[in-house]
Amino acid sequence: MADEISISIAERLTSSDLQQIETLLPQLSATARFDSERVLSLLEAQNAHLFIARESGRIVGMATLAMAPLITGWHGSIEDVVVDQSTRGRGIARLLLEAIIDESERRGLSKLDLTSRPSRESALRLYESVGFLRRDTNVLRFAPQDT
Repeated sequence: MADEISISIAERLTSSDLQQIETLLPQLSATARFDSERVLSLLEAQNAHLFIARESGRIVGMATLAMAPLITGWHGSIEDVVVDQSTRGRGIARLLLEAIIDESERRGLSKLDLTSRPSRESALRLYESVGFLRRDTNVLRFAPQDT
């Protein structure tokens, strides 16, 4: 790597950070809409952490760890994993995942899940390489209609 990549849980975000996150969002999902208040609310959330990857101060990747208490124990979910296309292939997603796995173990989560589209073969290989197992399941989603 040309410069050191640092991974941290975001505690504060500058307006420049928010602009960089807004730039990353379309690389994650064409339908995702940026909302700075929603992003900032992650910083105060008790059961969610925004993990940020920085290179020379610039945000080059992010992922979210969401945690919930369930009858069967604390459950974690990794969401919104994205690395800037200009820095892909350098191990940044792996560093984000490893940091989230470490935090989930530190917090004693009984499960840590993530989902990915079957077409994202390289991402699936990465997830398996850090210890995730494919499950024989179907992911279903209910999306209320806009009113």
